Amino acid sequence: MNYYFIIYKPYLVQSQFSPVEGKQTLADFFDVPTDVYPVGRLDYDSEGLLILTNDKQLNHRLLHPKFKHEREYWVQVDGAITHEAIAQLSKGVTIAVDGKQHLTAMAKVHRFEIDPEVPVRNPPIRFRKEIPAPWISMILHEGKNRQVRKMTASVGFPTLRLIRYRIEQLTIDGMQPGDLVTIPKASLFKQLFHE
Repeated sequence: MNYYFIIYKPYLVQSQFSPVEGKQTLADFFDVPTDVYPVGRLDYDSEGLLILTNDKQLNHRLLHPKFKHEREYWVQVDGAITHEAIAQLSKGVTIAVDGKQHLTAMAKVHRFEIDPEVPVRNPPIRFRKEIPAPWISMILHEGKNRQVRKMTASVGFPTLRLIRYRIEQLTIDGMQPGDLVTIPKASLFKQLFHE
């Protein structure tokens, strides 16, 4: 039997169920059948949408590079990000991936006029009164290791907080860190693959 869950992965949690010394893992928050695992990953210091399943086909369809899925990240950056920096991120920037230079694919990037409603993070980002920390939305079709953080750093605005908000039409709307929702396969596939 195949299971499908969506979770809001909390901050400072490894995207795996097996133990990691000194770190919290998904097993500290989510009680699911033993053959269920995350599809892809979110970095330890990132949070947000993660799919859990034991469906190997779904894993392949979401992770193989030939299938390009939209992923939207909400990114809080250090400093008043400029129009020029947003234009650079949109066009693509060069980052290091596995020791090689990689030009990122075109992305859709915009600054939020009003900060998005997001759960309180514990611990919060370091607040500095004189330096703004605006939010931007970044919509990517590729997922290199620590790509978003490398991209914002490359244009001079390091990432302070990173939330994966959406994969295709699947979002974490209404969810809090540590929440788990069981989702029917038909609904999940409709939102991910428009079937």
